[in-house]
Amino acid sequence: MKTGLEILYEDNHIIAINKAVGELVQADKECSHSLEDSVKSFIKERDKKPSDAFLGVVHRLDRPVSGVVIFAKTSKALTRLNAMFRSGQMHKVYHAIVKNPPPQDSGLLTHYLTRSEKQNKSYAHSVSVPNGKESRLRYRVAAASSSFFLVEVELLTGRHHQIRCQLSKIGCPIKGDLKYGYERSNPNGGVSLHARSISFIHPVRKAEIKIVAPYPVGDVWEHCR
Repeated sequence: MKTGLEILYEDNHIIAINKAVGELVQADKECSHSLEDSVKSFIKERDKKPSDAFLGVVHRLDRPVSGVVIFAKTSKALTRLNAMFRSGQMHKVYHAIVKNPPPQDSGLLTHYLTRSEKQNKSYAHSVSVPNGKESRLRYRVAAASSSFFLVEVELLTGRHHQIRCQLSKIGCPIKGDLKYGYERSNPNGGVSLHARSISFIHPVRKAEIKIVAPYPVGDVWEHCR
């Protein structure tokens, strides 16, 4: 059957989707339709289920970000995957396109992030501050052109807008990210941050799984293939 979903992996317990820029993973008060709804509808129609399919949201990506998102198809998988995320057993790699080179080609960034609910924005501090959450990531410059740098990020903690905020803090705002200091928006309204891969031990089969999301079509991602 035809579907607008780009399915990266599926078995009886898990389905992984390559989320497009602009898609909301889970509906909120401002948007009633989401990727979660699309996946549930797809499974119900494809599998001819008489009632709604079970689907659990394991993690989220910011709306302007693209890349791999995992959903649980069973309650057993959802419980175990949630525990794996909380304990840091999910290895997540992101790719970001920035205009300015980082101070070093690779490194570990540690900041303390505070969040403004009103602005829907996080702020990175070099030292511990009240309500600041320690936030860590590793990065390396994976490729470079005359205009942009492709930075690979291994996320070690999961904070609100963490990659966007921390890269901006070191003078490397992500292409298109007006909220964190980039000078121009992208034509599609997104930011050039892509959840490239996720690796983990399958919560039921116990086999090692690695899911890789192809880059979005268009823009400077075409030069990264």
